Amino acid sequence: MPKMKSNSGAKKRFRKTGTGKIKFKKAYKNHILTTKTTKKKRQMRNTGIIAASDERKIRRLLPYLA
Repeated sequence: MPKMKSNSGAKKRFRKTGTGKIKFKKAYKNHILTTKTTKKKRQMRNTGIIAASDERKIRRLLPYLA
């Protein structure tokens, strides 16, 4: 049986934490930042953790994330 392929887009967007959760970079932090509040921009700086309901979908895209 051949090796499974990881989804290339997902490879670039998700990383595994030390405890095995999946983290991601928050959206809407690239341009048109003048209209966004300082609070909103500061919150988007941090990484987010994937919700438990979505974790199965992401793990299917990245079979070697384990």
